[in-house]
Amino acid sequence: MKREAQITRKTSESSVELSINLDGTGVSDISTGVPFYDHMLTALSKHSLIDLTVKAKGDVDIDVHHTVEDIAIAFGKALSEALADKSGIARYGDASVPLDEALARAVVDVSGRPYLVHSGEPAGFEYHLIGGHFTGSLVRHVFEAIAHNAGLTVHITVLAGRDPHHIAEAQFKAFARALRSAIALDSRVDGVPSTKGSL
Repeated sequence: MKREAQITRKTSESSVELSINLDGTGVSDISTGVPFYDHMLTALSKHSLIDLTVKAKGDVDIDVHHTVEDIAIAFGKALSEALADKSGIARYGDASVPLDEALARAVVDVSGRPYLVHSGEPAGFEYHLIGGHFTGSLVRHVFEAIAHNAGLTVHITVLAGRDPHHIAEAQFKAFARALRSAIALDSRVDGVPSTKGSL
């Protein structure tokens, strides 16, 4: 069974067409109108090994927030759809990723229970404009939207960092690596990896 999904999301603020293949090689084709977000989603695809296509247009002349959020929502929904009943997956993933002086840790549970614990970003990070347009506060917002729409429990901790670009990118890469482990198929898993029988 192919673990793929396509999501179209259209609002008065943005238009998003997104497709994923969970069993890909990390190939991506990203165009969001938000250059730094393109960079982060490309890294997410590459390090999770999820093939990802995103074509989005939004009211970025007002603010990038709507476009960034709607893409994250679409990604979460696509991830949930592609995972289907979650049969045969490892379920848990954990990764620590450095980027020069920055270090981030992510833990993912494909639990069916949406929850985000996010901590450790240095004071003022949320106000920094990365690349002149991507507000630091959006990093947490992206993970929150993904977790809630995919039904993931996600813990992300920034352990070190000074440069805002590095801090953001380390988080995206750590999340990608943890997600890669969590959604991996394990031949030893019989059915759904839960004593409850469903996730």
